[in-house]
Amino acid sequence: MTEILVLYYSAHGSVREMAQLVARGVNQTGAVARLRSVPPVAPRTQVAEPPVPEEGAPYVELADLQQCAGLALGSPTRFGNMAAPLKYFLDTTGALWAQGALVGKPAAVFTSTASLHGGQETTLTSMMTPLLHHGMLILGLPYTLPEVNHTASGGTPYGASHWAGPSDDKPLTDDERNLCMALGKRLAETALKLAA
Repeated sequence: MTEILVLYYSAHGSVREMAQLVARGVNQTGAVARLRSVPPVAPRTQVAEPPVPEEGAPYVELADLQQCAGLALGSPTRFGNMAAPLKYFLDTTGALWAQGALVGKPAAVFTSTASLHGGQETTLTSMMTPLLHHGMLILGLPYTLPEVNHTASGGTPYGASHWAGPSDDKPLTDDERNLCMALGKRLAETALKLAA
């Protein structure tokens, strides 16, 4: 069975919803999505989270990366960059890098921002950088998808995105939902072709 890891950090739920839509797109192809999240991080003086989440996707382990045939990576935007919890996890993947465990696997990225011009594209490219160092094959969303051409909220050729609003109260638009599923489908189809 070809498994695609959908790995994300979500602070308020928008990225989690996007991850579920990406997973739905993966599951439309004959591949299977494995949803995983990363725990929050905190200063030394605070306890971040218990070791097992009470709800939602289980926390990721390095084995999830080794076993996947492809990776979808999602994060909210923090000053035009990926959120610290996701970066913190990626910083622990040096042993996989040394083994070349992810070389040649396809990958895609997705994000959510509070403001329309809050750094969606720079966040997406910030997530691509460590994946390129791992030797992964980066996929985006082609302009042949009508939603990429006419979206008035999220959605870029770099990956799926969502404009959540300053209070995180904007639901995903139909275009954003469709692009999340299209990203998952494209990623899984590519992984299946590479496996063949």
